[in-house]
Amino acid sequence: MPVSFADITEAFEFANTEGDVAELRAFVCRQTGKIYHQTEGLDSEDFDEELPDDIEDEAKYIPLPDKRGLGLGKPLVLDFAHEFLPDDFDDVRYFFGKRGAYPKFEAMLARRGAIDRWHAFQAKATERALREWCALHEIEIVG
Repeated sequence: MPVSFADITEAFEFANTEGDVAELRAFVCRQTGKIYHQTEGLDSEDFDEELPDDIEDEAKYIPLPDKRGLGLGKPLVLDFAHEFLPDDFDDVRYFFGKRGAYPKFEAMLARRGAIDRWHAFQAKATERALREWCALHEIEIVG
């Protein structure tokens, strides 16, 4: 089942959108490679897509993982801090031991002029993790 990497990335970002209003999930059909978006808690009129009745059947549809499932949360931040902000590593580790860590981390990145470096690091790690996830689930990537 060939799937465009851009579509996988877009579905992953959709499924990992932060919000309190709805639960957002994305699935890849094992047979066709079509991607479905599930929005629990939002008005269904906001989306044109009709979901298959058996969308929860993992033999037919693979749910895209969340960031934590791919190690793209705290471990990635700590890897970045270790490599690019070694003098701030202990502070970053302390931030991520408590609630509200990301705003503090982002403020530190701004002070250090490292926001662009973080985004590039995060994008590369996300691409690598998604490609590995696709290979694990035998999803053929095109493009």
